[in-house]
Amino acid sequence: MATPEKFTIATVRLPNGGRIGLSRIPGRTGEYASDLQAIADWEANSVISMTDWVEMEARGCSDLGARLAERDIAWFHLPIRDFAGPGGLAEAKWPQYSAELHEILDRGGAVLAHCHGGHGRAGMVALRLLVERGEDPGIALRRIRAVRPGAVQTEGQYRWAVSAAR
Repeated sequence: MATPEKFTIATVRLPNGGRIGLSRIPGRTGEYASDLQAIADWEANSVISMTDWVEMEARGCSDLGARLAERDIAWFHLPIRDFAGPGGLAEAKWPQYSAELHEILDRGGAVLAHCHGGHGRAGMVALRLLVERGEDPGIALRRIRAVRPGAVQTEGQYRWAVSAAR
């Protein structure tokens, strides 16, 4: 049996000391409690989950919001289908979530974005946040991929993320 990969957080640093992290879903390593500890050790102020309930239940982390709240870490749930961009309810929730996430980043805080594998949806949200903060989309994507190769997996994810630049 193969040993699961260690839970890691790829970090994009902002000039003001804020951080945007990208990771796989907590519990995917098979060590949910230690994954939660890694998030706390990274000093996350908030976690945004792009996984749906089926993905979360499969990894044993359907109580993620409650477990993060115990550690005073805010949780945002923005379920998005794998390899897709936001639609419907997720699209409607984004403006409020974005405003709250930027408040955290503005004060030098840390926002962790996760999806199942830590690439497509997590990369898409990280890119969107950077573009909303005024970064050039191409430069922002290169910065993200420098710490998380393969981030932002589809054209639809990229288009949604960079639409904030228009």
